[in-house]
Amino acid sequence: MRTLILDIETSPNVAHVWSLFNENISLDQLQEPSFTLCWAAKWRGSKRTFFSNYHNPEMLGEIWDLMNEADVVVHYNGDKFDIPVLNKEFLLAGMDPPSPYHSLDLYKTVKKKFRFSSLKLKHVAEQLNLTNKVQHEGHNLWVGVLNNDDKSWRKMKKYNIGDVIATEELLERIYPWIDTVPNQNLYVDISVDTPLCPGCGGDVLQRRGFSYTRLGKYQRFLCIRCGRWSRGSKRISGTELQVAL
Repeated sequence: MRTLILDIETSPNVAHVWSLFNENISLDQLQEPSFTLCWAAKWRGSKRTFFSNYHNPEMLGEIWDLMNEADVVVHYNGDKFDIPVLNKEFLLAGMDPPSPYHSLDLYKTVKKKFRFSSLKLKHVAEQLNLTNKVQHEGHNLWVGVLNNDDKSWRKMKKYNIGDVIATEELLERIYPWIDTVPNQNLYVDISVDTPLCPGCGGDVLQRRGFSYTRLGKYQRFLCIRCGRWSRGSKRISGTELQVAL
């Protein structure tokens, strides 16, 4: 199963405004809509990172190719931002969608399963002692990038790649907590008698009690490799649902 970690950075919208507070911007005021400045990505478990910016004519094609190869695409708040932005760019460029993939947004798991003081990746990474996000000067970095300042571009590249590395580290740290990871057993050829962890594909499973549904009892397993709980597919005992007439 090929898992791609990605993160994008975009330009600000440019508009004419008359106030700096509670301003409603009309389309007539919009001078330049936001666009993708750059992206960074890596395959899970690989040391190599990819990066491209809008000065490269192949920028969209390169990230499209990576997403097209991926079974899973991992991001932080990407279901709301990164993925729709890239889809817009593909559409504007006249490109077809990449092949279907499973979108895994770590932000949703962090929000659902944990109560951090802030849901920002920077705070979560600091709390978990992961790779720190690259610090920068704020909006002026984007100004420098748009003015094609080399120093600003070097820092933006470092910042973008740093977010990808932090996202991968977060993925590994909270992996057993994620409910929506694809079942890795579906991506490998295995014997029906060989129980594997549906999360990481590990084969060191401990039998830990049973799991019960309304209709049956199943063997419960704990993966020693990743800490994920799972249950067997064969029902040990159960009953058929009786429908009242």
